[in-house]
Amino acid sequence: MDAPRWKQRPDGSNWGDFGPDDQIGRLNLLNAQTRLRAIREVEEGTTFCLSLPLDYPGGNTLFQHRKAPSFFYDKRGEGHNYNYRLSSVCDCFSDVISDDAVMMFTQYSTQWDGLGHVGQMFDADGDGVPEKVYYNGYRGGVDVVGPDDADSNLGARAIGIENLATAGVQGRGVLVDLERLHGRERAVVGYDGLMAALDAQQASVEPGDFLCLYTGFADLILEMNKHPDGEVLARSCAVLDGRDAKLLQWITDSGIVAICADNFAVEAYPAGPGDGDHYPALPLHAHCIFKLGLNLGELWYFAELAQWLRAHRRSSFLLTAPPLRLPGAVGSPVTPIATV
Repeated sequence: MDAPRWKQRPDGSNWGDFGPDDQIGRLNLLNAQTRLRAIREVEEGTTFCLSLPLDYPGGNTLFQHRKAPSFFYDKRGEGHNYNYRLSSVCDCFSDVISDDAVMMFTQYSTQWDGLGHVGQMFDADGDGVPEKVYYNGYRGGVDVVGPDDADSNLGARAIGIENLATAGVQGRGVLVDLERLHGRERAVVGYDGLMAALDAQQASVEPGDFLCLYTGFADLILEMNKHPDGEVLARSCAVLDGRDAKLLQWITDSGIVAICADNFAVEAYPAGPGDGDHYPALPLHAHCIFKLGLNLGELWYFAELAQWLRAHRRSSFLLTAPPLRLPGAVGSPVTPIATV
């Protein structure tokens, strides 16, 4: 890099700590030792799929700018390349072929938020003028380029989701069973509530772990059968309190590499008012993604895993959850697997 991207970094951030050009943030703490510790969690070889069907939640009630997947089929001859008989090419062929394509919003269903998903207006240059900035000083319009910035080479030229994919997303997951404590009542959980939940499970979180939050929200989504009721969902299930400074500091100090939740945004949205004249609408996203380079997973499915862990008085497991290796994307669908 010819010149540093920033002269000042946000308070409480780790910009530069993993190198001036780092693009994976806290995933740097996921190393051979933490992976070996995670593998030792496997005692039975039983697996659980932690993804919703990717056509859930259904519609666009949860977020109007994300729409359900749509399938497409390419023409082949007089028909389509689906249930296509190769005998039309040669009478000797007995094969029947089906291909499909899908247009999918990368963060519609079970997903990873990439580091290019949430930035802030921040004066990284120290000249008194805030600019669009992402983790480690990467710039909106330069490193994360949209159609309003240019007409070619769009996407995350840096901090794209492919960096998460190649980093090896496999480690120890720790499931915090908030559904067991709160049921489906709305609960805004801060530091004290999270610590109480961990204590109740006699669970501990260590550097390199994935913090996983089971709230029951995804279960409710499934029960709504692709017709989500926005008003019911808005007043249901636990969420983290992104305005709780003690919680944010714990996230910094804990050394966790990601937070994965079965709810829509991990944190309460809209959050309560912040301090000062300008503040993030998504304070936990700002702290995790923008300041720490800590990925967030949303709309994961934990019900079956949670039941198994309850029955076996366990909280931890081996988690394998790579995103798509899709260069330039700021998020990705994911099919996480828990192994116990």
